Amino acid sequence: MNFCVLLYDGMEPIDLATFGVLSMARRISPAISITTIASVAGLVALANGLKVWADHGFADPPAYDVLIVGGGASWVEQARCAATLDFLREASATHQLVSVCTGAMILAAAGLLDGKRATTKQEVVAPEVSPLEAMRTLHPEVHVEAASVVDEGTLVTGGGVTLCIDTVLYVLGRRLGEPVARETARILEYSRAWKANRAALRVIGDDQALDEGSSRPAPSIG
Repeated sequence: MNFCVLLYDGMEPIDLATFGVLSMARRISPAISITTIASVAGLVALANGLKVWADHGFADPPAYDVLIVGGGASWVEQARCAATLDFLREASATHQLVSVCTGAMILAAAGLLDGKRATTKQEVVAPEVSPLEAMRTLHPEVHVEAASVVDEGTLVTGGGVTLCIDTVLYVLGRRLGEPVARETARILEYSRAWKANRAALRVIGDDQALDEGSSRPAPSIG
């Protein structure tokens, strides 16, 4: 199973926890591969100065099954970036897209969430506007939900900041089976937090919850 993480200037470093979860998951399922992509391969300056390397650029994407789109305050710029939006639209035709935090705002700007349920970051520091409320205002075609994860098959949106961990665990469960997700959460020492988050915030679109020891096949794309 091949995962690709989208990077862009100003992305919040904590959203790279998605890469960290997948890195730990490889101990359970070594067939997992992880790569990164940006508009152009090379150094990407994340928020507050952290620089990371993008393995690929939009013109030369790797082979992957799932594309993960992170968030950060610079989602506003990315939501106006034609190259990013075009890349996401093209990727959505043949891949599963997973957003975490305000990454969903970028998917919404690309028109990919129209007519679908979705979630995004809720909590902010005043005078910032909650992205969840901003999504309702800016994208009335989207059915906005306060949730930890919203699963629409080929599009999965996750809630804010550390809920990126929950979102990736959810996708691992759907793609590779509940035991992989559970074991990954265990070795992350995140099982209790995951359970608490699921008790506090809904997971929407999973017809059979992971707590019931079930998983469904990966969605058919294309």
